Amino acid sequence: MTKINLSKRLLAVANMVQKGSILLDVGCDHALLDIYLSQNKIVKKAIATDIAIGALNQAKKNISISNISNIETRLGDGLEILNKEDNVDTITISGLGNQKIISILKNNKNKLNRVNNIIIQSNTGYYDIRKNIIKLGYYIEKEVLVKENNIIYVIISFKKGNRIYSRKKLFFGPVLLKNKNELFNELINNEINKNNFILKKLPKEKFIKKIRLKIINFVLKKEVL
Repeated sequence: MTKINLSKRLLAVANMVQKGSILLDVGCDHALLDIYLSQNKIVKKAIATDIAIGALNQAKKNISISNISNIETRLGDGLEILNKEDNVDTITISGLGNQKIISILKNNKNKLNRVNNIIIQSNTGYYDIRKNIIKLGYYIEKEVLVKENNIIYVIISFKKGNRIYSRKKLFFGPVLLKNKNELFNELINNEINKNNFILKKLPKEKFIKKIRLKIINFVLKKEVL
C-alpha cells in the first residue's frame, strides 16, 4: 500500500479531523485527504464527493491503488448527495471560494443535524465564512495558518454550539487573534499591501472607496505585532 503524503494545506485540514469520524469530503478532487485519513485510521468511513467526473474518476483510481475499502465516491454538488443513513458527523471543504462554500452549507442546512464538525479551507472571504457558519449553529473551535508556495492559507474548524463574536473577531478570527504569530503578521501585511496597491490604481472620483480602504488599513495595522 502506497502511503499518501499530503501538502501542508491538506495536512492542516487532516489534523483537525477527530479520530473515529464519519467524513464527507466536499470537492474531494483526487481523494488524497480521504486516503490519508483512512490509512492513518482517523476516520471510520469517508464519502468523497466532487462535481467533476474527471476528478472523481482519478479519486476512484487512487482509492483502488491504495487498497482501501472504507471510502465511497459520489458524483454531485456539495451536500446534495448526502443521505440520513450516511450518519456523517464531519464535513471538510477545502480549496473553494467563500460564496460557494456558504451556498453549499446554507442550501442544505437540513442535512447538518448530525454534523458536529465542519472544517473549512477557503481561498477567499474568511469573514463571510465565519459569520455565515456561526449562524448555522456552530462556533469556532480551532484556526491555523499554513504557508505553502508563498501562499498563506487559513484553516478553520467549526463545532456544533453557539457563541457570540464581535465583528473584530469574525474579521480576524478569534483563535488567530489570541495566538498571533509571524504568519498572522504576514497575512495582515499582505492584505495591507494589496489595499495600498488598489489605492494607487483607483481614480480620484472613487474617493469613497479610497476612504474605506484607508480605514480598513488603519484597523489592520493596529493588529500587527
